[in-house]
Amino acid sequence: MYSRAVRRGRVPRRDADPVPCLLELALLHPDPDDMDYLVPTAPQEVMTRLLRGMYEEVSESHRRVGSAVAAFERYAGLGSRVQQPQAAAEGTAIRVLDGLSRIQAAMDEATEACRTEVLTVQPGGIRREHELSEGLHRALALRGRGVRMRDLYTHVARHGQGLLNYLELMGDAVEARTLDEVIDRLILFDRTVAFVPANADRTMALELRHPALVEYLVTVFERLWRLAIPLTAPLPDTGIEGISHRERSIAALLAEGHQDAVIAERLGISVRTCRAHIARLSETLGAASRTQLGVRIAQAGLDGPPGISGPVPLSVPDQESRIAR
Repeated sequence: MYSRAVRRGRVPRRDADPVPCLLELALLHPDPDDMDYLVPTAPQEVMTRLLRGMYEEVSESHRRVGSAVAAFERYAGLGSRVQQPQAAAEGTAIRVLDGLSRIQAAMDEATEACRTEVLTVQPGGIRREHELSEGLHRALALRGRGVRMRDLYTHVARHGQGLLNYLELMGDAVEARTLDEVIDRLILFDRTVAFVPANADRTMALELRHPALVEYLVTVFERLWRLAIPLTAPLPDTGIEGISHRERSIAALLAEGHQDAVIAERLGISVRTCRAHIARLSETLGAASRTQLGVRIAQAGLDGPPGISGPVPLSVPDQESRIAR
């Protein structure tokens, strides 16, 4: 197209539509006498203009580099007077990771260094497919090195097919248990480094390497693990006909005075689902109001965690065959 323009002196604009690069580089430009035609520009002129722009960009980059080096040299001189803590020689004990890319990079680094064990706490409800797939490459890399993994979820996660598929894929490398509610997200590698969220939307995280902090989090995990129920085992019966294990958990949180939204968040369910359970709980216990429901929950012994205190006999009005044992 350019060769034709050189031979003929100009070409119709429509003929150059398939090659927009000629216009972008200004090798062809509109004919001042007839805007429907394009005339060629000497390549030397185009090259000079392009190189001038590149030279200016490179010069500006050199200027910024020089300015940055000068500034850091000044700060380095000031910082040399600051006494570094002893822990700095062993690595940063607490590091703030700002942004998902930095979090992912730190997690990948810890995964690469991990050799024996990973402990995780995964709050929320049913694990979505994309959430599981995000860390799948790390899990497979760990499994390939023989690293053992233990994961804690809420009971609600049992109903997600994605989690079941993930555990089937990982085989014996992963052991999972569930609880009514768990702490916020926690990931521990080899009991030497831990990652926890630093804000609500999890776009910031803390990387913890202080031995005392990491050991404390390991202790928290182990105590939750002992209380948790293996994913392969069924949830225990509440001992009260018509009341499910989840409704038992909701009753205990209601007795503590929590609002529906807080209960839903702690158990990993939606507010709508939570209110449906509360309605069924009220119907089962024969409560006509929230106040009466609180009284019935206490009478049935549902105002504490399962296994802490047993329920007392309670006859449900108009349903004499349904006795709280």
